[in-house]
Amino acid sequence: MSATLQQRKYWTLEDFALEFGPIELQKPLSKEEFIQLAEGHPDLQIERDPNGITTIMSPVKKGSGRRENRLGFLLNLWNETYGKGEVFGPNGTYDLPNGATKMPDASWISPERLSTEDDDEESFIQTVPDFVVEIRSASDRLDKLKEKMVDTWMANGVRLAWLVDPYEEKAYIYKQGAEPVEIAGFAGKKLGGEDILPGFELPLDSMRRRR
Repeated sequence: MSATLQQRKYWTLEDFALEFGPIELQKPLSKEEFIQLAEGHPDLQIERDPNGITTIMSPVKKGSGRRENRLGFLLNLWNETYGKGEVFGPNGTYDLPNGATKMPDASWISPERLSTEDDDEESFIQTVPDFVVEIRSASDRLDKLKEKMVDTWMANGVRLAWLVDPYEEKAYIYKQGAEPVEIAGFAGKKLGGEDILPGFELPLDSMRRRR
């Protein structure tokens, strides 16, 4: 435990997430309770499963923040030139058809799918994204992330998804109607957007840990 937190008499939810996150709440929350929690702690990343199980994510550390920022920059650059859709970063919150509320590290919605989204800027995103990326952090369990890719993103209609693991230097590609593909080793390799994000590439060297 950090010395700063040891000195505090009262701990906030943010303190617990920083020290022990991710935290899974024991009591399932209704959608209304989840919204109240999220609105009361806007600086935290909070996700909810269809059964109400809610997880408070650990705050982003330096390495994860750098990787997320690089990914977001490249995705926005591609979108401005080619995609013409909408890019969301790690705070983009999706209300999914199966009742889950999730926040990927990066996502993109095509103009076609955007046409069904309402104009309420204060609501969560109701449209299923075409493309998502999850980048593993030190506190993430790989098996849980793999489960999330299949049971959350692909099951709800995402067309292409990437799971990037900088700790094992592996990447996993998920696409509708196909088995996941594993890429081992980052050196000199890229992930491509295929027919869903034509021309978009993510150099995996930019996702490596700095040792």
